[in-house]
Amino acid sequence: MRLSIDHRTTYRFSAPQARLVQMLRLTPPDTHDQTVAHWKINVDRDAHMRHGRDGWGNRVTMLYVNGPVTSIEIAVEGEVVTSHSDGVLHGAGEPLAPAVFLRATEATLPDPAITAWAQGIGGDAQPLAALHAINTALHERSRVDLKRPETPLAAGAAFGEPSVTPRDLAHIFAVAARSLSIPARYVSGYSAAAFLGRHAPAPHSWAEAHVDGLGWVGFDPCTGRCPEEDYVRVAVALDAAGAAPVAGSRLGVGEEDLDVDVTVSRQG
Repeated sequence: MRLSIDHRTTYRFSAPQARLVQMLRLTPPDTHDQTVAHWKINVDRDAHMRHGRDGWGNRVTMLYVNGPVTSIEIAVEGEVVTSHSDGVLHGAGEPLAPAVFLRATEATLPDPAITAWAQGIGGDAQPLAALHAINTALHERSRVDLKRPETPLAAGAAFGEPSVTPRDLAHIFAVAARSLSIPARYVSGYSAAAFLGRHAPAPHSWAEAHVDGLGWVGFDPCTGRCPEEDYVRVAVALDAAGAAPVAGSRLGVGEEDLDVDVTVSRQG
């Protein structure tokens, strides 16, 4: 399948900024299951960009902009060719051992309610069966809110909410899997399945868990299924902060307003 992606991030500042430094995790890797046909990052003003990788192995672009800056738009346009994989990741560079992804963060602290829930669903099953059962159950119990989250929630707090974002679901899944001693991580990327060609206020997110003898397997609690050829995988980390598409700092006073628009469409 060929997927076309248009992702625009616009910052507006209430006062001119002297300097911006941003880390962009906006470029997908080539794996056996996805090939980047073309990909371009555009900025609507003079800027310096330097390409590299972060500690998780993600492709990153460091963006440096000198002021005065009152607004900036970062636009991504590209096409990615994907293939069917049953959700199993093939051919990705893995600089870290799976056991690293048993670690908790502030957003994915162990939670008694999630642990009890996960044990009740998958505690007696083999790891792959347990993960599928958790993914299905999490999808069935959750009402998904596709609006851009304003206030980040830790997994334990999100678990008790009546509606949750894709980011929340990925965090909850990771905590549930880790409670069963299964390494799990957060994934940011794009999905035609989740948004069906509609505009979205943020990139999509899901989770991956490591199964001995099989490798990393993707799970999307938003759909209750494994991510397939209508997904483009971009970055991974222990939680959303580590895989954020845009993160950085600014030198200047005042407030900022953020607007994000994402469109993913199937080309064939």
